[in-house]
Amino acid sequence: MMRRCAVVGNPIAHSLSPTIHRMFASQVGIELQYDAILSPLDGVVGTLNSFFASGGLGVNVTVPFKEVAFGWVSSRDAYAGAAGAVNTIVATNGIHRGYNTDGIGLINDLTTNLGCSLSGKRLLVLGAGGAVRGIVGPLLGSSPSCVVIANRTVARARELIERFEDPRLVAANLERPGEAFDVVINGTSAGLTGELPNMDGSALRGSLVYDMVYGANARVFCAWAIQMGVARVVDGLGMLVEQAAEAFRLFHGMRPDGAVVLRTLRARSV
Repeated sequence: MMRRCAVVGNPIAHSLSPTIHRMFASQVGIELQYDAILSPLDGVVGTLNSFFASGGLGVNVTVPFKEVAFGWVSSRDAYAGAAGAVNTIVATNGIHRGYNTDGIGLINDLTTNLGCSLSGKRLLVLGAGGAVRGIVGPLLGSSPSCVVIANRTVARARELIERFEDPRLVAANLERPGEAFDVVINGTSAGLTGELPNMDGSALRGSLVYDMVYGANARVFCAWAIQMGVARVVDGLGMLVEQAAEAFRLFHGMRPDGAVVLRTLRARSV
Protein backbone atom coordinates (compact mmCIF):
# COMPACT_ATOMS: atom_id res chain seq x y z
CA MET A 1 0.00 0.00 0.00
CA MET A 2 1.41 3.37 -1.05
CA ARG A 3 2.01 5.77 1.85
CA ARG A 4 1.89 9.54 1.23
CA CYS A 5 4.15 12.00 3.03
CA ALA A 6 5.57 15.39 2.11
CA VAL A 7 7.71 18.33 3.12
CA VAL A 8 6.07 21.76 3.15
CA GLY A 9 7.97 25.03 2.92
CA ASN A 10 8.65 28.21 0.98
CA PRO A 11 11.08 28.00 -0.78
CA ILE A 12 11.16 24.23 -1.16
CA ALA A 13 12.81 23.26 -4.47
CA HIS A 14 16.22 22.92 -2.77
CA SER A 15 14.98 20.45 -0.14
CA LEU A 16 16.78 17.11 0.19
CA SER A 17 13.91 15.64 2.21
CA PRO A 18 12.26 13.82 -0.73
CA THR A 19 15.58 12.20 -1.66
CA ILE A 20 16.34 11.21 1.93
CA HIS A 21 12.91 9.77 2.72
CA ARG A 22 12.76 7.83 -0.54
CA MET A 23 16.17 6.34 0.27
CA PHE A 24 14.88 5.37 3.72
CA ALA A 25 11.78 3.79 2.17
CA SER A 26 13.91 1.71 -0.18
CA GLN A 27 16.09 0.67 2.73
CA VAL A 28 13.19 -0.69 4.83
CA GLY A 29 11.12 -1.97 1.90
CA ILE A 30 7.98 0.18 1.90
CA GLU A 31 6.19 1.98 -0.93
CA LEU A 32 6.32 5.72 -0.32
CA GLN A 33 5.20 8.77 -2.25
CA TYR A 34 7.05 11.73 -0.75
CA ASP A 35 6.53 15.15 -2.33
CA ALA A 36 7.91 18.65 -1.87
CA ILE A 37 5.02 21.10 -1.54
CA LEU A 38 5.49 24.81 -2.06
CA SER A 39 2.96 26.55 0.17
CA PRO A 40 1.93 30.19 -0.18
CA LEU A 41 3.49 32.25 2.61
CA ASP A 42 0.03 33.18 3.90
CA GLY A 43 -1.61 29.84 3.17
CA VAL A 44 0.18 27.02 4.97
CA VAL A 45 -2.86 26.18 7.12
CA GLY A 46 -4.84 25.53 3.96
CA THR A 47 -1.94 23.51 2.55
CA LEU A 48 -1.81 21.29 5.64
CA ASN A 49 -5.58 20.87 5.77
CA SER A 50 -5.68 19.87 2.10
CA PHE A 51 -2.82 17.39 2.36
CA PHE A 52 -4.21 15.52 5.35
CA ALA A 53 -7.81 15.65 4.05
CA SER A 54 -6.60 13.85 0.92
CA GLY A 55 -5.18 10.97 2.97
CA GLY A 56 -1.66 12.17 3.76
CA LEU A 57 0.10 10.28 6.55
CA GLY A 58 2.71 12.77 7.67
CA VAL A 59 4.37 16.08 6.88
CA ASN A 60 7.77 17.58 7.51
CA VAL A 61 7.61 21.35 7.97
CA THR A 62 10.49 23.64 7.09
CA VAL A 63 11.04 27.41 7.04
CA PRO A 64 9.16 29.63 7.47
CA PHE A 65 6.24 27.55 8.76
CA LYS A 66 7.47 25.75 11.90
CA GLU A 67 5.86 28.20 14.34
CA VAL A 68 2.56 28.24 12.42
CA ALA A 69 2.58 24.43 12.47
CA PHE A 70 3.11 24.57 16.23
CA GLY A 71 -0.19 26.41 16.59
CA TRP A 72 -2.03 24.23 14.05
CA VAL A 73 -1.43 20.77 15.50
CA SER A 74 -3.71 19.11 18.06
CA SER A 75 -0.88 18.24 20.47
CA ARG A 76 2.90 18.47 20.71
CA ASP A 77 5.80 16.50 22.16
CA ALA A 78 8.01 18.02 24.85
CA TYR A 79 10.76 19.09 22.46
CA ALA A 80 8.30 20.93 20.22
CA GLY A 81 6.75 22.55 23.28
CA ALA A 82 10.09 23.84 24.50
CA ALA A 83 11.11 25.03 21.05
CA GLY A 84 7.77 26.63 20.19
CA ALA A 85 8.15 25.04 16.76
CA VAL A 86 7.03 21.87 14.97
CA ASN A 87 8.92 20.28 12.08
CA THR A 88 7.06 16.94 11.90
CA ILE A 89 3.31 16.26 11.91
CA VAL A 90 1.78 12.81 12.09
CA ALA A 91 -1.92 12.12 11.47
CA THR A 92 -3.54 9.35 13.53
CA ASN A 93 -7.33 8.88 13.43
CA GLY A 94 -7.87 12.51 12.53
CA ILE A 95 -5.57 13.80 15.28
CA HIS A 96 -2.50 15.76 14.22
CA ARG A 97 0.42 15.47 16.63
CA GLY A 98 3.43 17.73 16.26
CA TYR A 99 7.07 16.92 16.98
CA ASN A 100 10.41 18.64 16.77
CA THR A 101 13.09 16.19 15.63
CA ASP A 102 15.89 18.71 15.01
CA GLY A 103 17.60 18.24 18.35
CA ILE A 104 17.37 14.46 18.18
CA GLY A 105 18.96 14.62 14.74
CA LEU A 106 21.83 16.72 16.06
CA ILE A 107 22.47 14.44 19.03
CA ASN A 108 22.35 11.28 16.91
CA ASP A 109 24.79 12.74 14.40
CA LEU A 110 27.21 13.87 17.10
CA THR A 111 27.09 10.74 19.25
CA THR A 112 26.49 7.95 16.72
CA ASN A 113 27.93 9.13 13.42
CA LEU A 114 30.77 11.22 14.84
CA GLY A 115 31.42 9.20 18.01
CA CYS A 116 31.35 12.29 20.24
CA SER A 117 30.00 11.70 23.74
CA LEU A 118 28.45 14.83 25.26
CA SER A 119 28.25 13.52 28.81
CA GLY A 120 30.15 15.78 31.19
CA LYS A 121 31.27 18.07 28.35
CA ARG A 122 31.28 21.86 28.12
CA LEU A 123 29.12 22.92 25.17
CA LEU A 124 28.99 26.31 23.47
CA VAL A 125 26.01 27.17 21.26
CA LEU A 126 26.23 30.24 19.04
CA GLY A 127 22.93 32.02 18.51
CA ALA A 128 19.60 32.11 20.33
CA GLY A 129 17.04 31.97 17.53
CA GLY A 130 14.51 29.36 16.49
CA ALA A 131 17.11 26.88 15.26
CA VAL A 132 18.79 26.88 18.67
CA ARG A 133 15.51 26.60 20.59
CA GLY A 134 14.95 23.28 18.87
CA ILE A 135 18.21 21.72 20.09
CA VAL A 136 18.56 22.93 23.70
CA GLY A 137 16.27 20.28 25.21
CA PRO A 138 18.03 17.32 23.59
CA LEU A 139 21.44 18.82 24.41
CA LEU A 140 20.50 19.00 28.08
CA GLY A 141 19.27 15.42 27.88
CA SER A 142 22.74 14.31 26.78
CA SER A 143 24.12 15.12 30.29
CA PRO A 144 26.66 17.88 29.56
CA SER A 145 28.31 19.70 32.45
CA CYS A 146 27.16 23.05 31.03
CA VAL A 147 25.64 24.62 27.91
CA VAL A 148 26.64 28.21 27.20
CA ILE A 149 24.26 30.09 24.89
CA ALA A 150 26.21 32.94 23.29
CA ASN A 151 24.31 35.58 21.36
CA ARG A 152 24.99 39.05 20.03
CA THR A 153 22.12 40.26 22.22
CA VAL A 154 22.67 38.64 25.61
CA ALA A 155 19.11 39.45 26.71
CA ARG A 156 17.78 37.16 24.00
CA ALA A 157 20.04 34.35 25.22
CA ARG A 158 18.67 34.87 28.73
CA GLU A 159 15.10 34.71 27.41
CA LEU A 160 15.86 31.36 25.80
CA ILE A 161 17.42 30.03 29.01
CA GLU A 162 14.33 31.01 30.99
CA ARG A 163 12.25 28.64 28.84
CA PHE A 164 14.16 25.66 30.27
CA GLU A 165 15.02 26.66 33.88
CA ASP A 166 18.09 24.44 34.00
CA PRO A 167 21.12 25.51 36.09
CA ARG A 168 23.50 24.09 33.48
CA LEU A 169 22.40 26.78 31.00
CA VAL A 170 24.45 29.98 30.93
CA ALA A 171 24.00 33.11 28.80
CA ALA A 172 27.04 34.83 27.31
CA ASN A 173 28.02 37.59 24.91
CA LEU A 174 28.82 36.25 21.45
CA GLU A 175 31.94 38.40 21.13
CA ARG A 176 33.65 36.78 24.15
CA PRO A 177 31.82 33.62 25.22
CA GLY A 178 34.74 32.16 27.20
CA GLU A 179 37.23 29.40 26.45
CA ALA A 180 37.89 25.68 26.76
CA PHE A 181 34.76 24.20 25.23
CA ASP A 182 34.61 20.58 24.13
CA VAL A 183 31.97 21.12 21.44
CA VAL A 184 30.92 24.35 19.70
CA ILE A 185 27.64 24.39 17.74
CA ASN A 186 26.97 27.22 15.32
CA GLY A 187 23.27 27.99 15.24
CA THR A 188 23.54 31.53 13.89
CA SER A 189 22.26 32.51 10.47
CA ALA A 190 25.55 34.20 9.54
CA GLY A 191 26.60 31.43 7.15
CA LEU A 192 23.44 31.83 5.09
CA THR A 193 24.65 35.27 4.03
CA GLY A 194 28.34 34.37 3.77
CA GLU A 195 29.19 36.29 6.93
CA LEU A 196 30.98 35.29 10.13
CA PRO A 197 29.75 35.72 13.70
CA ASN A 198 31.40 38.66 15.44
CA MET A 199 33.28 36.71 18.10
CA ASP A 200 36.68 35.91 19.53
CA GLY A 201 37.81 32.87 17.55
CA SER A 202 40.01 31.65 20.41
CA ALA A 203 36.88 30.19 22.01
CA LEU A 204 36.84 27.57 19.24
CA ARG A 205 40.38 26.25 19.57
CA GLY A 206 40.70 22.58 20.41
CA SER A 207 36.96 21.98 20.05
CA LEU A 208 34.82 19.93 17.76
CA VAL A 209 32.98 22.65 15.84
CA TYR A 210 29.62 21.78 14.32
CA ASP A 211 27.75 24.06 11.93
CA MET A 212 24.02 23.32 11.85
CA VAL A 213 23.79 24.27 8.17
CA TYR A 214 25.41 22.20 5.44
CA GLY A 215 26.99 22.40 2.02
CA ALA A 216 27.87 25.81 0.59
CA ASN A 217 26.13 27.60 3.46
CA ALA A 218 28.60 26.09 5.95
CA ARG A 219 31.83 26.67 4.05
CA VAL A 220 32.65 30.19 5.22
CA PHE A 221 32.20 29.42 8.92
CA CYS A 222 33.93 26.04 8.72
CA ALA A 223 36.92 27.50 6.86
CA TRP A 224 37.24 30.26 9.46
CA ALA A 225 37.05 27.73 12.30
CA ILE A 226 39.93 25.77 10.77
CA GLN A 227 41.97 28.99 10.60
CA MET A 228 41.26 29.51 14.31
CA GLY A 229 42.90 26.17 15.13
CA VAL A 230 39.84 23.99 15.55
CA ALA A 231 40.63 20.30 15.93
CA ARG A 232 37.61 19.04 13.97
CA VAL A 233 34.97 20.79 11.85
CA VAL A 234 31.70 19.23 10.63
CA ASP A 235 28.70 20.65 8.78
CA GLY A 236 25.06 19.83 9.50
CA LEU A 237 24.28 17.34 6.73
CA GLY A 238 24.26 14.52 9.27
CA MET A 239 21.80 16.45 11.42
CA LEU A 240 19.50 16.84 8.41
CA VAL A 241 19.63 13.10 7.71
CA GLU A 242 19.18 12.05 11.34
CA GLN A 243 16.26 14.39 12.03
CA ALA A 244 14.66 12.92 8.92
CA ALA A 245 15.34 9.41 10.23
CA GLU A 246 13.48 10.26 13.45
CA ALA A 247 10.59 11.74 11.45
CA PHE A 248 10.52 8.60 9.29
CA ARG A 249 10.26 6.50 12.47
CA LEU A 250 7.33 8.61 13.65
CA PHE A 251 5.59 8.29 10.27
CA HIS A 252 6.12 4.57 9.69
CA GLY A 253 7.14 2.93 12.98
CA MET A 254 10.49 1.81 11.53
CA ARG A 255 13.88 3.35 12.23
CA PRO A 256 16.10 3.55 9.11
CA ASP A 257 19.90 3.59 9.14
CA GLY A 258 20.79 7.25 8.75
CA ALA A 259 24.52 6.59 8.49
CA VAL A 260 24.08 4.66 5.23
CA VAL A 261 22.14 7.51 3.63
CA LEU A 262 24.58 10.07 4.98
CA ARG A 263 27.54 8.27 3.40
CA THR A 264 25.72 8.21 0.05
CA LEU A 265 24.97 11.93 0.19
CA ARG A 266 28.53 12.77 1.22
CA ALA A 267 29.80 10.76 -1.75
CA ARG A 268 27.62 12.89 -3.99
CA SER A 269 29.17 16.03 -2.44
CA VAL A 270 25.79 17.42 -1.43
